[in-house]
Amino acid sequence: MRKRSRYLVEFVAFAIGATLSASPTFAQSVDTARIEAAGQNDWLTYHGSYKSYHYSPLAQINANNVGNLAVAWTHIPGRPTRGLQSMPLVADGVLYYTGSYSRTFALNGATGEVIWSYFPELDEALIARQTHSPYNRGLALGEGKAYVGTMDGRLIALDMKTGKVVWDTKLLDSQKLTVGFTGAPLYAKGTVIIGAQGGEWPGRGPIFAVDAATGKKKWEFLTVAGTDEAMKTWGNDSWRTGGGGGWMPGTYDSDTNSILWGTANPAPLYDWSGADYKKQGARPGDNLYTTSVIALDLDTGKLKSYYQELPHDAWDFDSAVGEFLMLERDGQKLVVHPNKSGFVFVYDRNLGLKNVWRLVQNINFVKDIDSKTGELIGRRDFAAGKVEAPPLCPYIGGGISWNGGSYSPKTGLYYKIGQEWCMDLEVIKTTPILEPMVQLNIGANFKLRDPEGGKAYGHVDARDPITGEKKWEIKFPEPPLASLLATGGNLLFVPDARGVLHAYNANSGEELWSHNNGIGHVGGIISYNAGGKQYVAVMTGWGSLVGDEYPALFGGNYANMPKDSGALVVFALP
Repeated sequence: MRKRSRYLVEFVAFAIGATLSASPTFAQSVDTARIEAAGQNDWLTYHGSYKSYHYSPLAQINANNVGNLAVAWTHIPGRPTRGLQSMPLVADGVLYYTGSYSRTFALNGATGEVIWSYFPELDEALIARQTHSPYNRGLALGEGKAYVGTMDGRLIALDMKTGKVVWDTKLLDSQKLTVGFTGAPLYAKGTVIIGAQGGEWPGRGPIFAVDAATGKKKWEFLTVAGTDEAMKTWGNDSWRTGGGGGWMPGTYDSDTNSILWGTANPAPLYDWSGADYKKQGARPGDNLYTTSVIALDLDTGKLKSYYQELPHDAWDFDSAVGEFLMLERDGQKLVVHPNKSGFVFVYDRNLGLKNVWRLVQNINFVKDIDSKTGELIGRRDFAAGKVEAPPLCPYIGGGISWNGGSYSPKTGLYYKIGQEWCMDLEVIKTTPILEPMVQLNIGANFKLRDPEGGKAYGHVDARDPITGEKKWEIKFPEPPLASLLATGGNLLFVPDARGVLHAYNANSGEELWSHNNGIGHVGGIISYNAGGKQYVAVMTGWGSLVGDEYPALFGGNYANMPKDSGALVVFALP
């Protein structure tokens, strides 16, 4: 580890309509058992618990009184470049969250009072060269520490009580590869797991496991050709520059002691192989283990099972979306995993396929996916040059994006955002650039556009998570880009792209309340208890790679919506 200067600084918090209370006591430890139990008061890991429901059982705020919900307090982190995309966490009344540049904060959950804040020293010149930066999507808690990744390839552990650095481990050579960590880590049983960016870069997409106490690297799994079997699926040694990565956090299955993780697309994103992709083009073969879901042994990092959702992904519809809903039905333990393509896959706990269902309508990269075998039916593979009509659907941003859906055990429904949009595409032959530093390898020019004969839009669906049967749907003129939250109060919260936070009846989809936060949402939303009171916390602040495209297609206020402004806004009943 290299010595670096650290900044332990106080920052600005505004308490609105709240009375300062005594500081939280940090009484309890956060460990695997506690995360697995998913108690009512806290939000201890990215999707709330290892079940990945993104659901709070709290019901103090409910369908009968949500109309009285009001802003309790806000916190402004500073430098929210490209929007605030983080998922806050809460333990024992303390709220932890990250902003752009991996700025990390601990706040009194009842008042917003700053307990500590930490700004890592970063290489600003390096960050300026990166495409997917400087945003950060969250942190992990465990063993008295908060863990956060950085854009320059480090994983840092901070003392939960003081914010002081416990360890700082360099995992990636970001100067060489120009990628780092933007997704949240996952804590499980003394180990912290984090996946690198990498689908668009000619690397091999590592996933790292680090000892939670010491910061020492325990293992590393390469999502590109990580086994002898996988290496055979990359013709012409293309595995050397294959992309991959696992940029969003997966989950932990204690029954099998396995980490479930989704992997990114191969590089170049768009191959010019045409239909003979097994033998031709930039990366002949199926390209394991990209665009796959994988199960790794937590202790050793050895591959236990996998399923490749899109063999030879030629569309950037990767599997790195971090949702793994862990459900039980009819005596079976199942896993539900959405794919960027707009399809949702259902597995058993060994990643054996059980079903595939379709969330999005505007899909033509394939005619369909066989629901029982997973076979891609009528896939579109491209030669070099302009892709003729119809335009490719969905757009590179996906029919499903990285923002999390929500499952309510109270209603039995899975709430998920679908994105209906397409793009014009020109495939270009490229050569990986490795010196003096690795460069993006997209292999195409593209432009977001409306579907033929209609307008692009988004929708929030309430569906059976196993069968995909739809109960209700709400349409939005532009796809929401933030995560969803269901609660025990029979509510579904939807932060939209225009800046309005909506609350709906979780059973019927009836809108019950809304509040304009003044700027679009691209981040997380949670609910928690502090001092006996329920709060709902949402990240505001517009930006992201996908959000950058909104002005050209949707117009309106998106051209003028700032990308360097945002705050954590927290609501409660008066």
